Amino acid sequence: MNPTRCKKSAAQWSGDLAVWLRENSETNDLQMERLRRNLRRARQQELTSRQRQMVELYFDQGLNMTQIGCRLGVHRSTVSRTLQRAKARLRRALCYSF
Repeated sequence: MNPTRCKKSAAQWSGDLAVWLRENSETNDLQMERLRRNLRRARQQELTSRQRQMVELYFDQGLNMTQIGCRLGVHRSTVSRTLQRAKARLRRALCYSF
C-alpha cells in the first residue's frame, strides 16, 4: 500500500472531525433556554430604565443608533455609550449562566 495515499490533509481531518462532532454532540437547547430566561431577568433587574429602553429599540425593534438618538432626543454617541454600558452590565450578570 502506498503510504502517501493514506495521508489526509489537515482540511480533510478538520472536516471529518466537524462531521463527527455534529453527529455525536448533544443539543444545547436546555442551556440556550436557561440563558434566554436569565437574559430576560437580567434586562429587568440589572439595567436602568434608559438602558432597557435603548436595548429594546436597538435589539428588539432593529433601530440603528442614529434613529434611536433622534427618537429620544440624544446624540448618537450617547446611545452608543449607553448600549456599551448595558451590554457590559448584562455580560457581568450572565457570566455565571454558562
